[in-house]
Amino acid sequence: MAFLRGVKRRLQGLVLPVIFFGLCAYFAHHATHGSRGLLARDARNAEIVAARIVLAEAEAERDAMERKVAGLRAEHLDRDMLEERARALLNVVAKDEIIIPYAPNRRLF
Repeated sequence: MAFLRGVKRRLQGLVLPVIFFGLCAYFAHHATHGSRGLLARDARNAEIVAARIVLAEAEAERDAMERKVAGLRAEHLDRDMLEERARALLNVVAKDEIIIPYAPNRRLF
């Protein structure tokens, strides 16, 4: 009987530390693997980096288009740009001109 009381007393002394350790393990697991944990933060940071790269490419494309359009505005009309666009749209070439084709992914502007 005395032996069982000693075991019971020791088990009662271990209940709170075991519960505390379980709670700590639970929160530690969710701090790393949860939807707002460290691993999710790293994934979001990688998505942000990829989105910034796409944004930089889109801004470069927009700047190139703005340069092209700036030469065709009425207040600053660039005759060479207007002639180039007209020939490209109409698919017209003079007899004495030389055509140098560019690859579709290589841009002049």
